[in-house]
Amino acid sequence: MQHHILVIDDDPAITSLLKRGLSYEGFVVETACTGREGLAAARERPSDLVILDVMMPGLDGYEVLSRLRAADEQMPVLMLTAKDAPSDQVQGLSAGADDYVTKPFPFEVLLARIRSLLRRQQLDHPSVLHFADLSLDTGSHVVQRGSREVSLTSLEFKLLQEFLIHPRQVLSKDVLLDRVWGYDFDANVVEVYIKQLRQKLEARGEPRLIQTIRNVGYVLRES
Repeated sequence: MQHHILVIDDDPAITSLLKRGLSYEGFVVETACTGREGLAAARERPSDLVILDVMMPGLDGYEVLSRLRAADEQMPVLMLTAKDAPSDQVQGLSAGADDYVTKPFPFEVLLARIRSLLRRQQLDHPSVLHFADLSLDTGSHVVQRGSREVSLTSLEFKLLQEFLIHPRQVLSKDVLLDRVWGYDFDANVVEVYIKQLRQKLEARGEPRLIQTIRNVGYVLRES
């Protein structure tokens, strides 16, 4: 399985080095040179791990980390920065980073840290999520309803994954908006995607699994 890594750093030498080196190691690598570009990339395509600089123009690394965490509490984030004081490392880890590597760095050390974080993520979270006759493979991104494969966009996949991680738990529009889209979206987008997701999951007359709780939100449960 190829892991998808997002690198957010305003230094083109760093993004070029990491894209080249990590691609050679078999990773799919996407890069962004500002915090806003990084958040947009993370929203468009879920990543398995984010490598994040701290000192960037506009949104700095801590603000980006906060927004990433609001959208996905579980995704591994590795901070890669020239801020090497112990207090900086404590601040980064306390803010929610899973690891902290200072520049300059040996590529082999960074690679080992990345692989360690990905192994930990796989141990903590099963690769295939199930509910009733529905299954979602987080590795291959294959979704099935019974024996039927369901084709989803990246955002539909992430929305369904959120329900499968929290079955029978009512999720409000605001919660879904934060966890799936991250920021700066109207809550009505949730209704649009719920409708699209239901249409695909119920295309052959299957019973509804994503239920509406009026004036509260949505829940994954059997009728």
